[in-house]
Amino acid sequence: MRLCKGKATLRILVTALTLATGFGAASAARAADAHFVLISHAPDSDSWWNTIKNAIKQADEDFNVTTDYRNPPNGDIADMARLVEQAAARNYDGVIVSIADFDVLKSSISKVTEKHIPLVTINSGTEEQSAKLGAIMHVGQPEFAAGKAAGEKAKAAGIKSFLCVNHYATNPASFERCRGFAEAIGVDFKTSTLDAGQDPTGVQSKVSAFLRNHPDTQAVLTLGPLSADPTLKALQQMGLAGKIWFATFDFDSDIAKGIQDGTILFAIDQQPYLQGYIPVAVLAIVKKNHTTDPAKIREILQANPKFKERLATYGLAPSYGPRNIGSGPGFITKANVDKVLKYAGQYR
Repeated sequence: MRLCKGKATLRILVTALTLATGFGAASAARAADAHFVLISHAPDSDSWWNTIKNAIKQADEDFNVTTDYRNPPNGDIADMARLVEQAAARNYDGVIVSIADFDVLKSSISKVTEKHIPLVTINSGTEEQSAKLGAIMHVGQPEFAAGKAAGEKAKAAGIKSFLCVNHYATNPASFERCRGFAEAIGVDFKTSTLDAGQDPTGVQSKVSAFLRNHPDTQAVLTLGPLSADPTLKALQQMGLAGKIWFATFDFDSDIAKGIQDGTILFAIDQQPYLQGYIPVAVLAIVKKNHTTDPAKIREILQANPKFKERLATYGLAPSYGPRNIGSGPGFITKANVDKVLKYAGQYR
């Protein structure tokens, strides 16, 4: 091997130093401007949240921040409360949390706001609860309104009785979906709601038993893929698929197939991507622009070209209120399911 000497050696050293300096500058430029955490109530088994995780990553890229995702593996709310307290202790630049159970979580969340850590709530819970917790805003779908909107469609079809299959009865906000639907068609939601659990075989068995014991049930409403998929199997086994009025919240590949073949009339779309992307963007704006004014934050967000590009690409449409940003409800039907399918499980 030939060794370089004299000026040649000096040139190599200068080049090496230049490359090292340039690499250091590039690394510094990529350093995150802030570090956030999003804490959900979802168990590891709930694949619906994968879309939110993907949205978090894209928001991190667009706003040059880093966001951790935390959740209780089994969906236990007490475990979730501990995760919130751990987040407060870590002094993140911002915290995003779903209000799975206001009464259980409010004490833990107060530890975040007492430290003046910016807070955004998402998904479960109401805008009123979000305000009581001291959040900057809530990003989600008003559950009662979404259930009622679905119920209005059922009422127009002549539906007067239904079964609401609730796979997450430990989340009080989930019942708002059933209650809204029931109010629209004029029945008692409590006698129409089934605590189905999250085991697919158990859900299928409980739905089958309910329908056998209540043969006059005209419609079925499920609250997400964890209840929709096994319910669809139950209906198929009982010869009711395509004969009973069936709608669901949320979306996955099996639900898409059901919509395409007509066994599911529609899916109530809360556009989960927005529940991951928008709160990260909001906290990034809070950090960079030193404001917690929802109107100013919304103005900055709506003008952001990267955000506008994401909305156009995935066919998403937020609903902007005076203080909060709604991610739904929208409806996925046979007319638009193919477009949604293009990004299903990733960004839709």
